[in-house]
Amino acid sequence: MAIEIERKFLVKGDGWRSLGSGIVYRQGYIGTQNPETTVRVRVIGEQGYLTLKGKTQGAVRAEFEYPIPVEDALEMLDTLCDRPLIEKTRYKIKQGELTWEVDEFIGDNQGLIIAEVELQQENQVIELPDWIAQEVTGDLRYYNVNLVKNPFLKWKD
Repeated sequence: MAIEIERKFLVKGDGWRSLGSGIVYRQGYIGTQNPETTVRVRVIGEQGYLTLKGKTQGAVRAEFEYPIPVEDALEMLDTLCDRPLIEKTRYKIKQGELTWEVDEFIGDNQGLIIAEVELQQENQVIELPDWIAQEVTGDLRYYNVNLVKNPFLKWKD
């Protein structure tokens, strides 16, 4: 079984910006009523992807991702996905053995910047870059599927 082990953090300052280049992501979710599973459609550049994710337990969950034709992905985003869509620029930043993915959101999630790092083991010790702020791995508000239901711009705190 394919699994994803991922930790999420808020980002502070702009020190990370010069460390990687960004690419625009556009993604949506189908049937977000079920908290146990996630069906995501994503377009990165000229490639589409369909991803199925299981329930998160700690920092671990099952994940299956498949490339699909970009035309199919765009049609799914336009016709099948819940609104609002997630739009962001992702920066990949290599730090030692790890690659950090920093997502800068636009649209209904403007102002939110999250860094994610995928690990080999859930208890893997990592060195945090100085531009990393508080960990939000266990805070479900920061999961992209939940940013569709409750966009960052609507948060009160």
